[in-house]
Amino acid sequence: MSTASEATQNLSQKSVTLANQAGDWLTHNSVDILIASGIGIAIALVLIGIRSLGGRLMGRAGASGDPHWRLIFARVLAKTNIFFIVMASAELVAEHAATPQPILRIVEILFVVAAAFQAAVWARELVLGYVEHRVGVEDNNGTLGSAVGLIRLLVTVALFAIAVILILDNVGVNVTGLVAGLGIGGIAIGLAAQGIFSDLFAALAIIFDKPFRRGDAIRIDGVQGNVEDIGLKTTRIRAISGEQVVVSNAKLLEQQIRNYALLGHRRFTIPFGLVHQLPADTLAALPDMLRDLVDAHDKASFVRCGLTAFGASSLDFELQFDVHTIDFEEAFETRHLILVDIARRFTEEGIAFAYPTQTSFTAAPDGSFILPYAKPKEERG
Repeated sequence: MSTASEATQNLSQKSVTLANQAGDWLTHNSVDILIASGIGIAIALVLIGIRSLGGRLMGRAGASGDPHWRLIFARVLAKTNIFFIVMASAELVAEHAATPQPILRIVEILFVVAAAFQAAVWARELVLGYVEHRVGVEDNNGTLGSAVGLIRLLVTVALFAIAVILILDNVGVNVTGLVAGLGIGGIAIGLAAQGIFSDLFAALAIIFDKPFRRGDAIRIDGVQGNVEDIGLKTTRIRAISGEQVVVSNAKLLEQQIRNYALLGHRRFTIPFGLVHQLPADTLAALPDMLRDLVDAHDKASFVRCGLTAFGASSLDFELQFDVHTIDFEEAFETRHLILVDIARRFTEEGIAFAYPTQTSFTAAPDGSFILPYAKPKEERG
């Protein structure tokens, strides 16, 4: 009981002493206090004006719904806290008006608290604004919205934890042990959840790098299909054969990804063989014939065609043409129509496709043919 009474008495004496010092300070430094207060009020009004300007800029720039740097900085300015403005002005007054040390210390502590949390808020808005700018509005509202929400949580916790540590350090608390403990705890959690974090960071890489988006047609490791969902741990692909393929984000980014949604055209290569009996003039005129057939289709353009090899039972040709569409079904239909036109034209021109054939001739010991065989032309003549 005596200890509590003594503590109460000491507190009362300190309060009286502080009040007396404050009274003396106000009495003997009234001019300095008025000048510093005027400057502090002016600075407070400027900061409040900047805060209001940020709010107006947010209203203008936010109408488009697309985060950009003007909107990001407007959000930062609009997040300026009134408590920080008041304490910044009070700190200025206290520093330039011969303030007693106890009062100055209280003002400094409050200013440190306000400045640390205000800096955390500003940094949070900058980081999250940059993330939203990189992700884009459509992704932020889509399947990757959960990842963006997780980024918000992690950034908020990290920045405000740093702010708390700075505040404790400025008020005289030894934070070395606290920082060391947080570091060791973070390492332990990271090692325990290494697989989860690898997939999480892979999802964040998809957010920023955008190798594909939901709905894109992609091909990975022999699997081709459309991206149905991009989650925090896995990506789901609807294969063209019908089944759903689930791939972890970390494994997905380790593979070569072919994104067909980004191509401007699809190139088709058509190999075919013709019989050896065709005249050389027909072979020479074949590329121009096929050029006319391909270019007759609106979305198709001829690339090249020519004789590539003399096969055992065919003259080997290769035709290449582009179909200018990203829709695979439309490109498939265009290729079908072109091949039908080629088959029809070859029939009209008497150009025969080759197929694997083998002719056997029986000879006598003297080298003459034994019937049945086709007689040489000079024998028939």
